[in-house]
Amino acid sequence: MDRIIASRIRQDVQSMHAYAIQDSRGLIKLDAMENPHRLPPALRQKLGERLAEVALNRYPGDRVHELRAALARHAAMPEGFDLMLGNGSDELISLLAMACDVPGAAILAPLPGFVMYAMSAQLQGLKFIPVDLTPDFELDEAAMLAAIERHQPAIVYLAYPNNPTANLWDDAVIEKIIEAAPGLVVIDEAYQPFSSRSYIDRVARHPHVLLMRTLSKFGLAGVRIGYMLGRKALVREIDKVRPPYNISVLNSECALFALEHEPVFAAQAAQIREERGRIQRALGALPGVRSWPSDANMILVRVPDAARTFDGMKARGVLVKNVSKMHPLLANCLRLTVGTAEENARMLEALHASL
Repeated sequence: MDRIIASRIRQDVQSMHAYAIQDSRGLIKLDAMENPHRLPPALRQKLGERLAEVALNRYPGDRVHELRAALARHAAMPEGFDLMLGNGSDELISLLAMACDVPGAAILAPLPGFVMYAMSAQLQGLKFIPVDLTPDFELDEAAMLAAIERHQPAIVYLAYPNNPTANLWDDAVIEKIIEAAPGLVVIDEAYQPFSSRSYIDRVARHPHVLLMRTLSKFGLAGVRIGYMLGRKALVREIDKVRPPYNISVLNSECALFALEHEPVFAAQAAQIREERGRIQRALGALPGVRSWPSDANMILVRVPDAARTFDGMKARGVLVKNVSKMHPLLANCLRLTVGTAEENARMLEALHASL
């Protein structure tokens, strides 16, 4: 087996680390930016009855097209645009790398940022160009523009808000980056339900800009539905590399059901935003802790000793994300997901006790 692996598996894949998912059994899970609220019992029953009628013996068909139309309405998609679906945003990121794999192509993104941008480039054999944020996690305008000029990337990713820093970036700088980009610019709005701003009202101004969103933060992380919208001609070309049945009938039906009950999820998002403010106020009273403003359902904090604090919180039954080794700018940083009021109270108690 070792010989087969050594001779038949790509060397760069052998040297990679798989995407790490923490074991959360028995812990309050505040490490993955999930919506902590489940559907009310009555809606769970209705959804179960509806899923029972799905034709599992058939490939996905018209209901997927109905989901695309429902998401277009939900996102207020501009005229002349189209929308494609992915098995989560992760698949869309991989498909973009595949579609743009022309000789010499590169993918550029600011760091620290979402790890899948770099991973998709590596797996497709593309060059990844990282550009560090400023120490306050803002876009470094001069460095971004210089990197674009030098490397002429096929894709520039801009998360809005960013993960793991949770902040929105200066719109004027984003516009300059878009104008300078020779290829695609992907605005990743994964955390849009919790954000004070969206790029949707400006995306139509730029034919090379794609807007990517997901239903994971909407409240359906387990359903795995990502979607991307842009000019019809552009989306049509990228959609050619999508597997024909990448969205299951069960996932489609769950997503349609959720969109039909959108006010329930909007109320959950409002609760999360309210809890986010309460956490941020409480963090301000903790000695030795610095937190940054958030437009997502997570808060980045810097503590005196991230490893010790992470371990202490885990020992007290609360799982967060230690991001301190992801990038030098994140030294001694933890990422806290906003949970329910009870979970957040437990998290703050554990954090205070573990400092």
